[in-house]
This record gives sequence, structure tokens and C-alpha cells, in this order.
Amino acid sequence: MVTLPDPEPGAGEVLVEVRAAGVNRLDVLQRRGPGLLPGFALPHVPGTDVAGVVVAVGPGVATRAVGDRVVVDPSLTCGACTPCADGQSAWCTGLRVVGASRQGGYAELVAVPETHVHAVPQHIGMEEAAAVPTVYGMAWQALMVRGGLRAGETLLVHGAGSGITIAATQIARRSGARVIVTSGSDEKLAKAAKLGVDATVNHRREDLAARVRELTDGRGADIVLDHVGPALFQPSLAALRLRGRMVFCGNTTGPTAEFSLVDAYHRGLTLIGSESYDRPAFGEMLEWYWSAGCEAVIDSVFPLEEAAEAHRRLEGGESFGKILLTP
Repeated sequence: MVTLPDPEPGAGEVLVEVRAAGVNRLDVLQRRGPGLLPGFALPHVPGTDVAGVVVAVGPGVATRAVGDRVVVDPSLTCGACTPCADGQSAWCTGLRVVGASRQGGYAELVAVPETHVHAVPQHIGMEEAAAVPTVYGMAWQALMVRGGLRAGETLLVHGAGSGITIAATQIARRSGARVIVTSGSDEKLAKAAKLGVDATVNHRREDLAARVRELTDGRGADIVLDHVGPALFQPSLAALRLRGRMVFCGNTTGPTAEFSLVDAYHRGLTLIGSESYDRPAFGEMLEWYWSAGCEAVIDSVFPLEEAAEAHRRLEGGESFGKILLTP
């Protein structure tokens, strides 16, 4: 273990006293090594999802003040490279990510640019705010920005206990869509049902595509959100309606998927890779969340010194919703 000095805010930065930090799959992968993103270096402080209170500001800060309650947009774009200038900051060549390639929220203090902190309304608690950035940002990008989800459509999404799935469910339901959630755990499906999903499927016991068609009067789902990867890739495509679309943004079960090209092109399916959200999309997602009347589902909260136990819970696959750390 290495003790690091307290960070200090540089020009245009604010110093945030961390009140809560989310635990993500990336934290586990970074811990196992090697570092996944350019700029990763040891000693490293993980934690991409951060909410807290501004306790100091650096030179030139104009939009934030000491005492502000804030949540951090962890994708620190430079604003100056060609992709940023072209409005494509998701591909920023100077991208740094809080908790991945820059020191993060598993700490008492974290310094971040003022451009990447957003005010948290008084009706939102710090723990809830810390549960929002990664999972809601990814789900919003996949469904609303890339997938074009529309009212009246049927969404199929896997992994009932996943934070992304829970976020996607809340976004879709509040957008007027119908939601079918899958899992290999009846316990997690029961919890998902209590969140208001329209139907559940245990993909370990049931034929996924056949069951989805039963639930949609033989048509199939309009859109699938897949963050699992190869394990359910082909069954997901088979569950789509004619000219249906599949948005994918994860590879939990592996980096390479196999599927039937013939089936995909004969049925006119659209496969959509969902990149990371950009700054405008993140801001839009937060504004939606603050007023949507939903609430992030929190599985458990651990003190910072029990981060190892929090990781074990995430790796054990038993969690339902976000796991948080509090200093």
C-alpha cells in the first residue's frame, strides 16, 4: 500500500471532498492488470463515479464555488483536438478518465476540471448521485443517442442485476417503451419485476428467442441492448423482429462474438456499436435523471477501507444495482 499526498486543484480545477464513489467492473479489471486505458500509471486511485462537495477551487475557476454539491463526469476531454472540435469528443485524442487513467474517487479528495462537474440538486442524495454517471451515461448513449428508442417499442436487455440494465429499464419505461429483462437468476428476475419491467425471461431455462416472440405476439423485440457479449449475442439477434436493431456496448463474457450473417442480412437486422457518451449527452442524461422521478438502485454501501470486500461482492455476481464506497 502506498500513501499519496492530498491532491491540489490546478488552474481551472476544483477539489472535491468525496462523499460517495461507485464500484465498477473497470475497477476490477484495472486491479487485475494491466491498465486498460492510455495514461494509466501506478500508484493508481480507482473510482470513476464520484459525488461530493467542492472544498477548494484553483485559479481561473468561474462556474463552481466552495460548498457546491457536485457529481463528476469522469470522461475528461481536452476540448482542443480535432474530434473535440468536430463535436465528436467521445473520440478525444487526449482523453483521460477519472479513476482509470487519472486519480479517482477511492479517496477522500479528488481534483477534476470545473468543466466536468455538475451541480447535484438538493433532493438528490450524494450516494444516489454517485450511482448515476457510468451506468446511466452508458444506457442513455446506447438507447437514446445510438439506438433511437421510441415510445411503444419493446426493449430486450440482459443481466437483471446490472446497473446498466436497471438504468436502461428506467430510461425505457419513462420513454414509453415496453421492457423485457433476462437473467439466469430467478431471484434477480423477481427483483427486476418489482422495478416495473413488463416481462422477465430466465435465459438458462428458456429458449430466449422463442419466449420473446411469445411475449410480443410473434413479432420479436424492436431493440436489444447487449452489454454481456458473446454468451447471448446470437440468441439476442434471433429475438429481434424483422429489421430490428441491436445496440451493444460490452464484452463481459468475451471480446469476440459469432453470429449468422445469413440470418442477419436476410432479416434486415441493424447492429449498432455504442461508443462512450460525450459531454453534451452526459449533461442531457443528468438533466433527465434529476427530473424523471426515478431512483438509482443501490445494492450495498461499504466504507472505503473495505474496498476489497466491495470488489469481492461485485465479482461474486450476487449484487443487484450499484455498489458504493464512502470515505
